[in-house]
Amino acid sequence: MVAANQPFWRAALAGRSWAQLETWRFAVALMLALTAFYLAAVIMVSNRHTVRPLLAVLLVIGAAVSYYVERYAIYFDGAMLSNVMATNYGEARELLGWGMAAHLLVWGFLPAALLWWPRLLRRPLGRALALRLAWVLGSLGIGVLSLLLIFADFASLMRNHREMRHLITPGNVVAASIGNAWGSANRPAGPKLVVAPDAKLAAAWQGRIRPALFVLVVGETARSRNFGLNGYERQTTPELAKRGAVSFADVSACGTSTEVSLPCMFSSFGRRNYDETKILSHESVLQVLARAGFQVIWRDNQSGCKGVCDGLRTDQLDRAGVQSLCPEGQCFDEILLHGMEGIVRDAKGNLFVVMHQLGSHGPAYFKRYPAAFKRFSPACQHEDLRMCSADEIRNAYDNSLLYTDFVVSRVIDFLEGAQKTHDTALLYVSDHGESLGEGGLYLHGMPYAIAPDVQKKVPLVMWLSPAFQRGFGVSQSCLRGRSAQPLSHDHLFHSLLGILDVQTSAYETGMDLFAPCRSPAMATLKSAQSAR
Repeated sequence: MVAANQPFWRAALAGRSWAQLETWRFAVALMLALTAFYLAAVIMVSNRHTVRPLLAVLLVIGAAVSYYVERYAIYFDGAMLSNVMATNYGEARELLGWGMAAHLLVWGFLPAALLWWPRLLRRPLGRALALRLAWVLGSLGIGVLSLLLIFADFASLMRNHREMRHLITPGNVVAASIGNAWGSANRPAGPKLVVAPDAKLAAAWQGRIRPALFVLVVGETARSRNFGLNGYERQTTPELAKRGAVSFADVSACGTSTEVSLPCMFSSFGRRNYDETKILSHESVLQVLARAGFQVIWRDNQSGCKGVCDGLRTDQLDRAGVQSLCPEGQCFDEILLHGMEGIVRDAKGNLFVVMHQLGSHGPAYFKRYPAAFKRFSPACQHEDLRMCSADEIRNAYDNSLLYTDFVVSRVIDFLEGAQKTHDTALLYVSDHGESLGEGGLYLHGMPYAIAPDVQKKVPLVMWLSPAFQRGFGVSQSCLRGRSAQPLSHDHLFHSLLGILDVQTSAYETGMDLFAPCRSPAMATLKSAQSAR
């Protein structure tokens, strides 16, 4: 309760003076209450054969979680547990280090080893059950009495700062595990439920001669504040600026982690109707586009599509082994373009390609870009961000954005060349943002309600070839004029259906960011489709 819960105690006692007796009364009572409830819980679920392994596991897990809660100021809730479970080896390796090993040894493994020192007494069954019941009732009584002594302060604290419960270790891990297991058990099994079963290409497609090639680049951990196109003091997007891409500066993400945000942004429910069970059990916009007649391909340089691309072609490229692009095993994001010429050449009809970047995934920002993009220096070269200054962290992060700018611009160059055979377009949007030490916070994954804007505000960039603008009746200059409008990931589902002329009753004109910038005839057609 003391060693593994320093962030909780700092948060719970913030603004209180140790010179006041009331602070000591609150701290001691809260300590007694939490310890007593832990004791009662362990007694109820363990026996002489399981108590040592159970406590050992809780000690080691508590030490591991406390290290990251303390180091990166994270809140360990169900979403954070999902992130941990979805983390691949490459990402996990960057979070490990000698600092964590020492912390685990002192606060996890050593106390766990000492559990085997005491000798457990054997008692007759009746006496053992009576003592167990007495300890449970006594612990619960002490816990309740302690909370009653500080009830007003405690109730106010939990009511105004509910997220603080995610700092209480290892209870936060247990609660998150139970919550996630319960959610998984109640999630429908089998194939995903169909969304937009009536989806088909609209009548306007009959007048088009050439197929469309649309690339959606899903960025990773890019925050809008550091994007040069959005007015950042540094030019971190020089190549996109040269290519006349339109940047939307006020875009909110569905979540603050890939595990939450990725399924949400591709769903018809979004943040406005957020329901995790529905999002994960229903088809995404990708399956809708495939049903309408698009060949859909997911190309991944990270940890997968989180179920978004189920049933569709997936190219996992993060360990592709291309020496020039994967010098240390993990590939740079240029790998997403590898083999694209053949994909376009072999495609039959309309093609929709998603490129899922590794992007600016922390904490090892310095590993996300080749040496040629180390423009801002000195850049942090540590995976433990607290070993670096604020400027060094920002430099490394901005270098990673500079490389993202280069990669996305390379994709645009490829699409410009593909205009010979296709009407081409690109949309780039990040899944969530990132904290770089502001307010003592690092990385991402904060509960959405209390997450800072740097974790929720993301860049969204649009590029349309001249052929696409003509063929689909979209005005890029109109989009530029509307680039300051507030948007969110919720617009993605309907905007993709709208700009690609997919007719379905699931389409909402008001959620299509492109609708106001299409030709009047096209807009009228889409309104009629929505009405039907």
